[in-house]
Amino acid sequence: MSHNFHEEETLGKAYDGRLFKRLLLYLRSYRLQVALGVLLLLFGTFLELLGPYLIKVAIDKHIVTKVANGLITIVTIYLLVLVFHFVVAVWRVYLMQWIGQHVIFDIRGKIFRHLQKLSLSYFDNNPIGRLVTRVTTDVETLNDWFSAGLVAIFGDVFLLLGIVIVMINIQWKLALITFSVLPLLIYVTIFFRTRIRSAYRDIRTRIAKINSYLQENISGMIVVQIFSREKRNFKKFDELNSDHLDAHLRSILYYSIFFPSIDIIESIALALIIWFGGLYYYGDQVTFGVLVLFIQYSKRFFRPISDLTDKYNIMQAAMASSERIFMLLDEEPGIKNPDVPQKIKTLKGNIEFKNVCFAYKTDKNGKPDFVLKDISFKVNQGERIAFVGATGAGKTSIINLLCRFYDVTKGEILLDGINIKDLELNELRKQVGLVLQDVFIFAGTVEENIRLGNEDISFETINYAAKDVNAHAFIELLPGKYSEQMMERGASLSTGQKQLLAFARVLAFNPNILILDEATSSVDTESEILIQEALNKLMSSRTSICIAHRLSTIQNCDRIIVMHKGEIREQGSHQELLKKKGLYFKLYRLQFMEKSNL
Repeated sequence: MSHNFHEEETLGKAYDGRLFKRLLLYLRSYRLQVALGVLLLLFGTFLELLGPYLIKVAIDKHIVTKVANGLITIVTIYLLVLVFHFVVAVWRVYLMQWIGQHVIFDIRGKIFRHLQKLSLSYFDNNPIGRLVTRVTTDVETLNDWFSAGLVAIFGDVFLLLGIVIVMINIQWKLALITFSVLPLLIYVTIFFRTRIRSAYRDIRTRIAKINSYLQENISGMIVVQIFSREKRNFKKFDELNSDHLDAHLRSILYYSIFFPSIDIIESIALALIIWFGGLYYYGDQVTFGVLVLFIQYSKRFFRPISDLTDKYNIMQAAMASSERIFMLLDEEPGIKNPDVPQKIKTLKGNIEFKNVCFAYKTDKNGKPDFVLKDISFKVNQGERIAFVGATGAGKTSIINLLCRFYDVTKGEILLDGINIKDLELNELRKQVGLVLQDVFIFAGTVEENIRLGNEDISFETINYAAKDVNAHAFIELLPGKYSEQMMERGASLSTGQKQLLAFARVLAFNPNILILDEATSSVDTESEILIQEALNKLMSSRTSICIAHRLSTIQNCDRIIVMHKGEIREQGSHQELLKKKGLYFKLYRLQFMEKSNL
């Protein structure tokens, strides 16, 4: 399977004003904390600049002149500065981390809420792994930027400006000599930045490939093991893992050269300060305290410059991640609520499809590739109807349209005479109980899987529903009964048990319309008997629509609609369709012959 990792490869601009403004909007709720953080940052920068200056004063006014009076005061102030700087640094780091975590909490919640609003067509076209990356990896990248990168950049800039201003004001000649190494520093920084950026992009791309391959293999583990692909798959994973290792080692190599290079340039600057500072000292152009101050400031000057290279990568990654996140957040839901939804006081359950055409996609010429063509039928209140037909006939598409997971391309669908597009989505879907062939069991207890977070459903209702659909018996055999924790996707349950659990879920919610999509196609005979009994109770007094592969399970339906290549070919009861000896008769006889051969 090929995957498009172009989005993961793109790092984008180091700074994008449009994205930067959107990111800053998330700080509005924390304005006071941000303001306090900036004040702490400025105060911390002032304290860091003050320390070397106090040493200069102590040397020039007390140590060199041998005037002890007042030296203890300078030392005390210096110690207080160190203590205050420590306290300010602790509170600044904690506060900015606090802000960063809260902002990330807000962004992650917003993404998840938005994902739940998107239509199924969006998930059809976007791999799950990529969407998970948006909520996890990309959000964590923003966390690095909010918590460390953004503030650290401003802190480094403030410190650099402060050092430059103080050094120039004290001795501009020595300051210019110190800054003479900046062209070399800038060249080295740019040289390594481009290479580190390339290595970072490779790391990101290759970890995305590892995640994708890992997810694919874990999801398909049963196929991997049954076809003995373990060695082949490990070989492929080992290649991906090795590529990721190579990219990391390359970045480590660049950093291992870059930081010593900065140290060498810093040492050159220090040598220049000592040499020219010594000459100026002999010429009485600077004091010994000034010479020590320049040495102290030079160490503080080069540290933020080397840090800015890291912060550059953090900002660049943050811009790329924010672009991908905002691209997701800007995605408009394909299925929207009406501006003024209509209300149904008491739903009867009358359904009508009127000349419905539907296409999931268009062909290369832009024309709809219809999977449903001019579909028209009615389902009266309390009626049981079934859809049958070969795979790809359009049966499931009808269900998707009725639940409004997709919208019709042409025509309309009416519920009690009201177009479903005019109904509020939640209200429409509350009226529909859907049981699929592949029942999804969530992590949680049996009770939670039936209630699905609806606290209005009492335990008595859950218990009654389970008993009514024959699920209570197997639930009582579980060690924790209704409090038993379910494994991922209900791995500890049989297919039949999961189906019965799904029926209990639907009955507990008590919808007016029941939809069953191949609900009995993958169960054994014993389970099918239990499920059939449950179905009879479920469909009682409800408008019911069944999609079935086993024609034996739908013979008691009031009406059977036969689909073929997106069109309705036949309608009628089981006996009426057999008498026609048409498409349904052929399907029925084919299944009857299969059973006879068995």
